[in-house]
Amino acid sequence: MAKASVRFVCQDCGTWHSKWGGKCEGCGAWNRLVEEQVERKRSTGRPSSVEFVGIVGDTPMEPRKLTNIGEFDRVCGGGVVPGSVLLVGGDPGIGKSTLLLQVVAALARQVPCAYISGEEAVAQVRLRAQRLGVEGGSQLHLASATNVTDILSALDQMGHIELVVIDSIQTMAIDAIESAPGTVSQVRACAHELIVAAKKRNIIIVLVGHVTKEGVLAGPRVLEHMVDTVLYFEGERNYHYRILRSVKNRYGATDEIGVFEMTDQGLSEVPNPSALFLNDHNQDVSGSAIFAGIEGTRPILSEIQALVAPTYLASPRRTAVGWDSGRLSMILAVLESRCGLVFGNKDVYLNVAGGLKITEPAADLAVAAALVSALVNVPIPPQSVFFGEVGLAGEVRAVAQADNRLKEAAKLGFMRAYCALPAQQKGSIGKDGIEFIHVMKYLIELLDFLPKLPHNKAKQMAL
Repeated sequence: MAKASVRFVCQDCGTWHSKWGGKCEGCGAWNRLVEEQVERKRSTGRPSSVEFVGIVGDTPMEPRKLTNIGEFDRVCGGGVVPGSVLLVGGDPGIGKSTLLLQVVAALARQVPCAYISGEEAVAQVRLRAQRLGVEGGSQLHLASATNVTDILSALDQMGHIELVVIDSIQTMAIDAIESAPGTVSQVRACAHELIVAAKKRNIIIVLVGHVTKEGVLAGPRVLEHMVDTVLYFEGERNYHYRILRSVKNRYGATDEIGVFEMTDQGLSEVPNPSALFLNDHNQDVSGSAIFAGIEGTRPILSEIQALVAPTYLASPRRTAVGWDSGRLSMILAVLESRCGLVFGNKDVYLNVAGGLKITEPAADLAVAAALVSALVNVPIPPQSVFFGEVGLAGEVRAVAQADNRLKEAAKLGFMRAYCALPAQQKGSIGKDGIEFIHVMKYLIELLDFLPKLPHNKAKQMAL
């Protein structure tokens, strides 16, 4: 007979303890340990049912399923893979349910699909579908349920279903576990049952996940390791666009993004995000630089704005929105030490226009150009783009996919590029529609095209 034991599991990180304590040793959270019953099963001695096959086989791979929503298919790696499990997270009200309802309705025009909500009644889902104007036809099935065992039994009775959306995994529960829905044990067990069902029946399952106040997916971290693809739906409430970002994908590129625009009829695709982010760009204002960035495999141009103002405080302010504040401090230190500029008596504000968040080190050069332009109140030459990583020695380092960055800039009408190119690409300068490409080696070269700066003296101090 099976022997039962007790353990205490942290509801924040999933770390289990042999005895109760006020503080979790894994994440440091207080009063988050919950008792769980663990049943130990003895070995039955039966033969194993595991079957091994070779990596090379004659069975053809089933093609990906295209939803015909191009931005969603792009983030998934060119369509969703049969038998895979996707986890979609995002802030409350950001549009996760709206996006997935549009996705499942679009795919239901080709194959049978199901949308199962644990948060809304069927009538409420229908009301939202009518507001969005989506129609899945007779192949789209709706249900409201929270028991995973009942859901899997209902799918068996319906026959073959190609894609199932579970909204959300935090509302699901299994009878064998006594804890409430949304706890670590329930989330882990429900996800395991759904993943096993997806692999066994070769169906696509999309799980909606809640996020914590820190912006990470709620529940155990192991949930992200269990699924095949993890997508985050991002965006600021004050802006009308949303970004679907891939942070894990076993069948495609990570860090790929898809851009959507929130409208009265739901989410619409944005085929040219660069034009959206540069829509209100003013070339005659100092402190504004255009960064040619890469998100996944897609080049995106964005505007970086800087403001340098006199301060009357003992400690000048350093504020960055959409950019790492620590990296901003590093760029300021390099400009002061290597270029002879003074920011110590100035407040510095940096903003990525449009609410976009940039983590790519290639934006260092654009940030430095915006800061220098704001310091001397001299606009950057029009139709110019920047990209390059800045080192502590003041050098500008080459970054990946320079060709794609230049092509995107040329497509939007930019004529000048200030960057660092790899040695093998320096012979191809002047192509792709860019008339002037300045290959930078040191950051101090920024002072050459801003005539109001005492760049000669600054160069002597830096070199």
